[in-house]
This record gives sequence, structure tokens and C-alpha cells, in this order.
Amino acid sequence: MKGGDGVSFSSANAATTKISPALPLTASQARLVQRILDFTTTHLATPQPAIFTLYGDAGTGKSVVLAHLFDQLQVRARTAPNSPLAGTTNYFLVNHPELLKVYRAIAGSQAHLFKKDFQRPTTLINQIALGKTTADVLVIDEAHLLLSQADHYNNFYGTNQLTSLLATAKVIILVFDETQVLRFKSFWTAQRLEALLAPYPHQSYRLTHQFRMQASDALVRWINAFTHHQLRPLPATGGPHYDLRVFDDAEAMRQAIVARNRTVGLSRIVATSGYPSTLDGGKHYVTEGRFHLPWDQYNYTTTPWAELPQTIDEVGSIYTCQGFDLNYVGVILGPPIRLTAQGLTVDLTKYTDVETFKRRDDLDPHQVTAIKQQLVLNSINVLMKRGVHGLYLYAHDPQLRHFLQQR
Repeated sequence: MKGGDGVSFSSANAATTKISPALPLTASQARLVQRILDFTTTHLATPQPAIFTLYGDAGTGKSVVLAHLFDQLQVRARTAPNSPLAGTTNYFLVNHPELLKVYRAIAGSQAHLFKKDFQRPTTLINQIALGKTTADVLVIDEAHLLLSQADHYNNFYGTNQLTSLLATAKVIILVFDETQVLRFKSFWTAQRLEALLAPYPHQSYRLTHQFRMQASDALVRWINAFTHHQLRPLPATGGPHYDLRVFDDAEAMRQAIVARNRTVGLSRIVATSGYPSTLDGGKHYVTEGRFHLPWDQYNYTTTPWAELPQTIDEVGSIYTCQGFDLNYVGVILGPPIRLTAQGLTVDLTKYTDVETFKRRDDLDPHQVTAIKQQLVLNSINVLMKRGVHGLYLYAHDPQLRHFLQQR
């Protein structure tokens, strides 16, 4: 794809470029990778598994660190006979099919990385159970997507994927962001994670620098407050290098995103739940006045959804966009998100994603409603933090839309 000046921008926008282990790290990132490597070699021979947890909000460079780390692990495992890691069997796990495509594409360009090194957690758990492989070191991206209950639809019959993996590996390195937990079947909190890891040797590190969004700290704080049920006045601007806009018309927002996509590429409309959406193979539409586009279709290609040219005419969701950069993102805040006299409100009766709240018996029934509302707000956090250069907003609720415009 080419911009208005005829210059190709497709390679620069590619997810494989943005998390490639060939890209240089910052000095602090390089030190962190070395720290985790040292932790790994120290605990390879200890009697129980050890865990290194990397915490960080969306856009703080977690995947970049993991990509470099795994690259160096496999260099030592396959090309350095004198390394403590020589001959180890290591896997990179991610419970997100779109991200898995990116990592496998990266593997295709590196002699010491194999596509089979990158797996869904369930696949590896079942392969180990059948005696088809073993695991020494596991690197887990988006660990907040690990299943924390049985899911027979996805062929996981255990009680918790992390528990199953701890029973097989010597060292596990994972990244975790509590504000990106999105569904009951992968329900986690930092407290739940820390309680599970307490019996094992473990270390942690928190990433705080925002690499993705070229937005002001004020806007990032505003999104974080929104995620925690606090609606504050929207900053007047997104910062000197960030385009923040609020629209009164979703179709006008779509046209602005299309114009950005023509100029720089990788610009898409995304939306929260609250519109017809059924897993029946048919098209279901997000409609807001003049705006009328179908939800993202199942992506059978090896290319991530946002990098397919035709998806400019679809509406992205957390299932296609989580973990990915967009240059500009237009976010539709759907019917469940309202502004009432009580403040920012999540109307769960208008939430249409049936996969989100499938039965979970181990949760305190008195907390279920609050947890459901938090998962909805987490999905908004994910969507709002996709844009590198700009965030465009449209709210279905007139009161919320009016409030956002009063900057």
C-alpha cells in the first residue's frame, strides 16, 4: 500500500516489523532482557518451577521485550553449545490467534526460530499430556488471556492453564495486565495471579513507559481513569503529536478514519459490544445513524486483521485488535456505555457478546455484577489504546457524547 506521496508504508505498519527481534531495544529494555535471561539460567536446575512476571499497561513494550527474550533464548538453545540453555526445549505461547500469526511470521525469517516454537497454550498442554514433547522454558505473551477454568470448546479440560503449565516447565516468563482481562473464562486479577505464584520462586518487574501512544500523559491518565469507572473532562488535546477528536456523527468519524488510512495506512474503526453479534457465520452490523458496517469477519489468512486492506470496511473488536498497533483508531462506545445522574454507567442488559460472561461458579455472587462491568471497561481500555497517532471517539449515548465534546 502507498500513501499520497507514492511511498509504501505497508512494511513500516506491519506488526512483524514493530515487534521484530531485529529492532534495537532501549538500554533499560536490554537490561531487563538480560535480567530475565540470568533468572532463567539460575533456575533451570532448581527442583520446582520459577516464574518471572512482567507487568505493564497496553503499549508499554511487553511484547517487544518478550520477542527479543525468546530470540536470545533460542540462539543459546540451538547455536551455543557451552550455554546453560544449550539443548533446552522452549516455547512461546499466546492465547490469541491473530498475535500467533505475527510471531510465526517472524519465525519464518530467523534461522534459529521455528514456527512450531510458537503455540496456543491448549495445544502445548495437550501435546505434553500425550508425551509428544516436553518444555524447559515457556514465554507467555498476554498471560491475562490464559484460561482460568475448563473450556471444552477449546479442548482444555484442566482447571487453569497456568497451573497446567507450571506442572511441566522449569521456568515460565509471562506478561500480565489486569486491565486487559476480558472474559469470565480467562478471569484473572493481580491478586489471583500472585496467590497462585506464591509457592514458587518468582520475580517481577513493571513496565511504565508508554511506547505505543504518542499521546500526552494527561490523555493516558484520562483513559486509565475511564477504565476505573471515573469519567473526567476530556483533555483539550491529545498532545502536540496526537490527534484527539470527538464526533457527533459516527459516519463522519468513519470518513475521517478512511482519509487517514489513505494517507498513512493501518487506521480502523472499532467498537464495544452492544450491537448484534452472533457466532453463526453470517454478517452482523454496527449501525449508528448513517454509519452501517459489518463486524470483523473471521480471518482465515495468515495476515493480521488490521493489515488486510478490506477491513477498512469492517468494524474491529477486542478479538481482532487486542495487542496490535493502529496508526489511528476510531472507537464507537456502544449502547452499554452511558452517562447518567450517577456518573459513568455500564448497562449490562445492552451487552451483546455472549462469550464474555459464560458461567463462572467460583466467583463471589455479590461481586459478579461489578466484575462484569469491569470487564466491559477493560475492553474499552484495550480499544482506546490502539492508536499510535490518534484517537477518535463517538458515543452512542447522547449525554455521554455531549460530555465528551465539552473539552
